[in-house]
Amino acid sequence: MDYLFVHVAITACIAAVAAGAVMIAMRPLRVARQAERLARAQRDFHRQRERLEAKFIERAAATGKPRGLRWVDVEFDDDVLYARDRRTRLLKALVAIEVSFEAVEGGGMEVVVAVSRIRAATAEFLHDGDRWATQGRVYFNLAPSAAVKYLASDLELVAEEHAATRA
Repeated sequence: MDYLFVHVAITACIAAVAAGAVMIAMRPLRVARQAERLARAQRDFHRQRERLEAKFIERAAATGKPRGLRWVDVEFDDDVLYARDRRTRLLKALVAIEVSFEAVEGGGMEVVVAVSRIRAATAEFLHDGDRWATQGRVYFNLAPSAAVKYLASDLELVAEEHAATRA
């Protein structure tokens, strides 16, 4: 009886050590697969960027925010910051934008001088694992890196890509 217990315990320990060794050995493969998925998502983002930017403007303008203002123009920066949602593990692309507004007639903002000022913000794009999309989410008064810091409990930085390094 004691012999059987010792034998089972030793077998279980050996199995646990072997499983740990396999997991350690597989880590570089997992890291390489993650890097390849990120690279593929980045290539896809740049291939679809024009369409995504147009969809972003459409969706952001449709939110009615800021209240009393109409979206007139959006200038997108070339650089992209990639972050991962800590909860869902989905990838996000964050791009600095400059937004111009005009007052909506009867919206109460016609007399506000600041309406004509260009606003700095960050546009958010989402990758669902297969494709890129946008809900028109914008973070006003935050550059992409500041948005990641502000949302540090929800986002983690994955990569930053500058236009000069792409070709």
